[in-house]
Amino acid sequence: MNLLRTGKVKQVYEVDDDTLEFVFTDNISVFDKIIPSNIPCKGETLCRTAAFWFQVCRKAGIKTHFTELIPPNRMRVKRVDVIEDTSKINTSTVNYLIPLEFISRQYIAGSLFDRVRSGEISPKDLGFDENHEVKYGEKLPKPYYETTTKLEKVDRLLTREEALKISGLTEAELDHVFELVAKIDEIIDSEVGERMLIHVDGKKEFAMDAQRNIMLIDTFGTSDEDRWWDEDAYAAGECVELSKEAVRQYYRETGYFDELMAARKKGISEPDIPALPEEWIKKVQDLYIEMFERLTGESFR
Repeated sequence: MNLLRTGKVKQVYEVDDDTLEFVFTDNISVFDKIIPSNIPCKGETLCRTAAFWFQVCRKAGIKTHFTELIPPNRMRVKRVDVIEDTSKINTSTVNYLIPLEFISRQYIAGSLFDRVRSGEISPKDLGFDENHEVKYGEKLPKPYYETTTKLEKVDRLLTREEALKISGLTEAELDHVFELVAKIDEIIDSEVGERMLIHVDGKKEFAMDAQRNIMLIDTFGTSDEDRWWDEDAYAAGECVELSKEAVRQYYRETGYFDELMAARKKGISEPDIPALPEEWIKKVQDLYIEMFERLTGESFR
């Protein structure tokens, strides 16, 4: 097979003109940086979790690009074109990756909380009363949806007008994508609620097939793309991170995140991200295995 591209956590191979194979590595990345530490079994947990969700969505009538799981850490998918020059995409383009990431948030957490504190987003924007004091971990009155770039080096938030311009989607198609996101989140909530998990937020990606039907692609519902909290701990007033967010918090606590953001703001060379300590590697490995089992209801071994 021919290696087409290497991403932060997976490699993409060409099987034939119609099929790609994803190989999920044990790499881990945060803040668009690949950490110089491998997490044993991580790739397998992500691959098998993504395959689980694709099959659940297919049963619910949602079109996906997933065709086959090849244990332990490979899957095959339908191939679509990746068009780097978005000016070449229009409302008649077919069989292409929509160059957007669709983010849905159901609770106040992560960067959303940071943006509320900085005044970038108001309580009213999120559906609260104008004078409401937004607290970390609070459930949103309604899901909050955003779009970011997909093919740029660092993800960038987009307005609706910008998203339409670079994606080749019509107004109706963009609305339909968000309807699909909401439907998928309902499916996820129903599944994980049985295993005492809260689905906090996550991202999804889509493509147009050869007949310009919207198709769910890439991976979603894993410990990398989505944020999860333990339901019992949340009921007791604690937001226990059960995803890659735990690793992000580690780098926030060490001060690396602040250094990185300062460098990006100044437009200067970014500091290299340090490796994880050995005890953290084991801790994160155990977390990914535990979350595979809680997300899917299956035994890892």
